[in-house]
Amino acid sequence: MSSSPDTREQHIIRSWHVNAEPWSEAIRTGSIVSRKLATDRAIVEAVARVAPGRVLDVGCGEGWLARRLTERGIEVVGVDAVPALVAQAARGAGEFYVQDYASLANRDFHCRPCDAAVCNFSLLGSDSVESMLAALPGYLRGRGRLLIQTLHPLAACGDLPYQDGWRDGTWQGFNSDFKDPAPWYFRTLESWFCMLRRCGFELLDLREPTIPGSSTPISVLFTCQTLEASQ
Repeated sequence: MSSSPDTREQHIIRSWHVNAEPWSEAIRTGSIVSRKLATDRAIVEAVARVAPGRVLDVGCGEGWLARRLTERGIEVVGVDAVPALVAQAARGAGEFYVQDYASLANRDFHCRPCDAAVCNFSLLGSDSVESMLAALPGYLRGRGRLLIQTLHPLAACGDLPYQDGWRDGTWQGFNSDFKDPAPWYFRTLESWFCMLRRCGFELLDLREPTIPGSSTPISVLFTCQTLEASQ
């Protein structure tokens, strides 16, 4: 019998609890080639372009992005569902809290409004992602921005049909310390655009970072603005 979406959402969290330590080590040692060559720089530069004073880092992980942003004088509030990752992040500058996406969606998390929210490879689920994104305008002030970097559908689709749906996870390319790969929800570009609109955002900019020497984009990076700010 196949797993229900709720079971898959739970599996994502369980996998990150299991893999918090090897993930933190991989980030510390710079062993993820795509991040080192393209995607880390892409998200830092994208945030810098919108020049926020205060950022909500959603799914902050072990805090590498928060550290890079604070070096640029940006105030960061980071949230993640995995205590071990939040503990790593809290070793650097910023505010960090153990909060899952349901907490954000239900507005159970309280903090001062931010100028921008960032989701860097942290949107893996289905319903949990949409409900959380729909709540984010409430955490932003003024012309609030949302920046999302995720796997590019062109690169992530593989040989499967180009349509929304759950995919099996894999730790291919990682060492044997990584266990229990989590499933993830594939979205087409059209689906991303439609979901962002439903959640109260309009697209301002789209970038497609590539690894040097490759003609296929490794990720897609959306910069959005709250719809209310454009009215």
